Amino acid sequence: MGDVLAGFHTVWEFDTDSVLIRFERGIRTPKLFQVLGERRIPYEALASVELTHGRRGTVALRAVPRPGADPLMDVADGQLKPGCDPYRLVLPAERETLAEYYADAMRSALGEHAAEPAERYLVTAPPPPMSFKAYDGKAHFNGSAVSFRWFWTGASSAKWKAGDQSFTVQELQSVDWRSPEVLHGHLRLVRRAAPDAAGCAAHDPRPGAADQDPAAVVFGLGYGLVHESLPFAASVLEAVRAAEPEQGRLVPAPRTPSALADKARPDPADIADRIRHLGALHEAGLLTDDEFSSKKAELLAEL
Repeated sequence: MGDVLAGFHTVWEFDTDSVLIRFERGIRTPKLFQVLGERRIPYEALASVELTHGRRGTVALRAVPRPGADPLMDVADGQLKPGCDPYRLVLPAERETLAEYYADAMRSALGEHAAEPAERYLVTAPPPPMSFKAYDGKAHFNGSAVSFRWFWTGASSAKWKAGDQSFTVQELQSVDWRSPEVLHGHLRLVRRAAPDAAGCAAHDPRPGAADQDPAAVVFGLGYGLVHESLPFAASVLEAVRAAEPEQGRLVPAPRTPSALADKARPDPADIADRIRHLGALHEAGLLTDDEFSSKKAELLAEL
């Protein structure tokens, strides 16, 4: 097609096999769009194209991605508000005829498997390294491993007992993201369990509350915002899917220092604060003498 269609906060540039969606960086542009910058969407990644009437004299052109085609939308799982949908282009109502023209042109370009889930990701996720602050810890992804470092002001005693966590993508089965804009928002890593006695793969059983799960971080007011945590989750999920042939052997990758090579050296003052927090848990009876000594030794070893 080779044309350009500009809407509010978003511009679609049409090519013969894909559409390039570019997002503005204006002050009124949703922060998720600003983080994404631009995304190229192959027509084979789409299931359909819709045109609907919006509010205040607008029309909305929306490309509907196939399930399994875009890790960002797979992780979002329908939780995004319409105004933050990266596949939605809002136009003035007087451009409805033009929007309908492009909608028909895109529909004619859809692949023969548009009605089926995609077998692989056709749209790329934001690239690592990535990090964000949740309510109870900081999450970091360097492309091969996800690490959680707990905050003494927010992490539960269960997470402090477990200690800071690191998971290679080969250990993971999926990623569960619950929007920070709803109750119990969190990012949970779904781990792949060891094979059973018959050698068959078994999935990690659903754990309890996210604030007690060392494989999850929880969101709160100002923590784990959509534009920070959603691209992070999509990037991890894309890496997990890419590692599935290795996961099929169910052999966990070793946790080598190189997996966290880009992790910053701990701050001694931070270590001291965390030891004080452990002491408070110990005095409250939430940690045994052995648990307190063991965790204190682990923190001191980081210096």
